[in-house]
Amino acid sequence: MRVIKQIMLDEWRYWWRTKVATTVMLIGLLLTVAAIVVNSLEIEHKAHQREHLQHTAETRFVEQPDRHPHRMVHYGHYVFRTPSPLSIIEPGVDAFTGTSIFLEGHRQNSAMFSDQRQSSGLTRFSSLSPSFLIQVLAPLFIILIGYASVSREKEAGTLNIMITQGLNKWHLLLGKLLALTTSGLLLLLPLILASSLLGNEESGLITTSFILGYMLYVLVWSGLVVAISALVNNNSVSFTSLIVVWVALAILVPRIGSSTAASLVPSPGKLEADFAVLEEMRKLGDGHNAADPAFEKLKTNLLAKYQVDSIDKLPVNFRGVVAEYSEQKQAKVLNKFAEQRMSEELEQAQIARQFGWLSPTVAIRSLSMMMAGTSLETHHRFLREAEALRIDFVQSLNRVHRDKLDYQTDVNRYKGENKAVVDASNWQVLADFEFAPESTANRLAQSMPYGLQLILWCVLVCLLLAVAIRRMAQ
Repeated sequence: MRVIKQIMLDEWRYWWRTKVATTVMLIGLLLTVAAIVVNSLEIEHKAHQREHLQHTAETRFVEQPDRHPHRMVHYGHYVFRTPSPLSIIEPGVDAFTGTSIFLEGHRQNSAMFSDQRQSSGLTRFSSLSPSFLIQVLAPLFIILIGYASVSREKEAGTLNIMITQGLNKWHLLLGKLLALTTSGLLLLLPLILASSLLGNEESGLITTSFILGYMLYVLVWSGLVVAISALVNNNSVSFTSLIVVWVALAILVPRIGSSTAASLVPSPGKLEADFAVLEEMRKLGDGHNAADPAFEKLKTNLLAKYQVDSIDKLPVNFRGVVAEYSEQKQAKVLNKFAEQRMSEELEQAQIARQFGWLSPTVAIRSLSMMMAGTSLETHHRFLREAEALRIDFVQSLNRVHRDKLDYQTDVNRYKGENKAVVDASNWQVLADFEFAPESTANRLAQSMPYGLQLILWCVLVCLLLAVAIRRMAQ
């Protein structure tokens, strides 16, 4: 152990003397700190903005004067989802999907409130989040620091001298690995501190597992760098080989994973999907027109139920009944298409995540999003819960239309001074929307496969180090 510690300290002294490694570490450290600070300020700003907009939207809705209830259905209402505490580090899909939805009758809106949705093509690189820095750029910094850790000893001829003096090769590699891993952990320090400060808001088990996942990731890349540096005979070959490995594992494989998923599970474009929904909705009839033949059976059943011969004699407003019936049918169609789209998205995501067996970057990205509660599954749950609230809110207004507005007044609302409105006290239909993050147990269970992928990479790195030792012995 004393020898390993001595080699590690010698490596640090060498980095300090050459200044290159310390400069790279300093740049990486500053970038990570800057990303965390900027992301935290942005999330805090959005939280205030969200709170203000939520209050404004609710106040405007309930302060509306006496109106026709169906106008209030189209007036709509916003719901907002508070991001999870760890989204400061790992924004996940929230950066692209948004965290708010406008609820209104006859349609399901997609989530919004995300600047990323407005950005163009290179979305992945337009967001300098702490997770992006650690997942993609930190391996590059580790390569820049350690690519010559063993190869320079070969070039200088000092490796043979150390071996002939009885230095154990495993001790040499472990000392180099320990030095490089500690430099990588230094890059992780801001992330570890930020995660620890969230201890009061986030589960301690989740925070610890989140940090351990990133530590494993740094260990994998440090091991790869030391092993490849030990396998080649000079610094330039080591640097070139490691850059090729970085491009393959951190850039190409994740992109290939996404493209493969999109090819294996093709999904229709937005316009195509919108037209398909519209076509299905047209078959249901026009809910604004009670005389539409699509509601003839509904009228017949209603007249029979109340034993009257005319809709004028019904104890309820037939137009309100049609609005309620039509909304229920439309919601079934909308949910069918929404579930189909979410199923396709999830299937694509699961295929892309399997590429974590081929790239540690994919593995840590999947694990990070699951732990932080910013995964696609969480977004889908938000959409489902918001839809349940939407249908409840819209049908509440439709019931007011059905029960509290006279049919004749409603039909003749454009004649003379007749006003088909109900009292504003009926607008108290908005329910509080609380979106709780996934439980600790669920998030840990969902993260398990990606933790196993990282452990497999650790095993592969150990095997590569063993091969390097054997090559050094020849």
